[in-house]
Amino acid sequence: MSEIKLYGCRISYYTGKMEAYFRYKEIPHQFVVLNRRLMGMLKDKTGASQMPAVQLPDGRFMTDTTPMIAWFETQFPEPPVLPQDPVLRFICQLLEDYSEEWLWRPAMHYRWSYKQDRELLSRKIVDELMADEPLPGFLKRAFIRRRQHVEYVKRDGVDADSWAHVESIYLNTLDRLEGVFASRPYLLGERPTLADFGLFAPMFRHFSQDPTASDIMRLRAPGVFAWQARLWNARASATRGELVSGLPADLHGMLEDAGSGYLPYLNANAVAWQQGLQFFRPVIQGVQYPSMPVSQYRVWCLEQLQARAREVPEGQQASLQSTLAARGCWAPLFEQQTPGSRYDESAQVPFKGRKVHYHNRRD
Repeated sequence: MSEIKLYGCRISYYTGKMEAYFRYKEIPHQFVVLNRRLMGMLKDKTGASQMPAVQLPDGRFMTDTTPMIAWFETQFPEPPVLPQDPVLRFICQLLEDYSEEWLWRPAMHYRWSYKQDRELLSRKIVDELMADEPLPGFLKRAFIRRRQHVEYVKRDGVDADSWAHVESIYLNTLDRLEGVFASRPYLLGERPTLADFGLFAPMFRHFSQDPTASDIMRLRAPGVFAWQARLWNARASATRGELVSGLPADLHGMLEDAGSGYLPYLNANAVAWQQGLQFFRPVIQGVQYPSMPVSQYRVWCLEQLQARAREVPEGQQASLQSTLAARGCWAPLFEQQTPGSRYDESAQVPFKGRKVHYHNRRD
């Protein structure tokens, strides 16, 4: 598969995740920097204006990193990035989804709420993605700063009342992870798993590189800073070792965060979706958030987590339930029995993209 093309951006959250997976599995690929013309081409090919996208040698296009990784695991199965133990496999999948979806808001907040960060990142985006846009650089940078701050900070629920809570999600995660990486090199053992790649999405291109968040990481959690560099440098042919047996106690905190924060948010979002609302105002861990858009994609995330939990064999369902219940995850995971996302109803993902969009902008 030497002709695989990975379309993306060098500062992109999810592009970094896919790059790290390709590097670890040693899958030959060509990185293609996106611009306005190529984004239009990808939307025509995939139905989605999102990055990264992958073009296979046979001409097919793919989007959405988690389904893409699942597909590539069928083509490059060794070493697997999912644990063999069914209960631990689901924990791995939950940690991946939690990491990349729940840390999205603080990642965007730190990048676009702080002046030095938005000044730097607006320049990087313009230089990389908008080089073919025939406007003065200062106008393009100003446009990006305003657009990103409105779309990914103010519109996504960050205001004076929620600001501290959004930052606490990042800070608490660093504290929890510092203990994990003091004990072992990766989240679930001696080699990377899907959970590591999900966590890598926010930690690499945002938290470890954007000025404000990076300063915090280096001082507060140097072990996390070392982990993201270690994962970037990991290669399957040289990274050996076993995964943990059972759920380590040092991961209990992250699961408790998922049970008290992320899963209740997914439920509130799903209820709003079912009611046909465009916006909702969730209370998250006791904090009232302002109005934010309903996300169809995250209704699908809840459905996918439920589907993965139901795949655990019947003989190990009791173990899964007790493990999740002890961390406060079981009840919110199945609070909405039929979330009803209507996302990917024809089961084409990752070969037919869907824009990660809000209710009032449905395709």
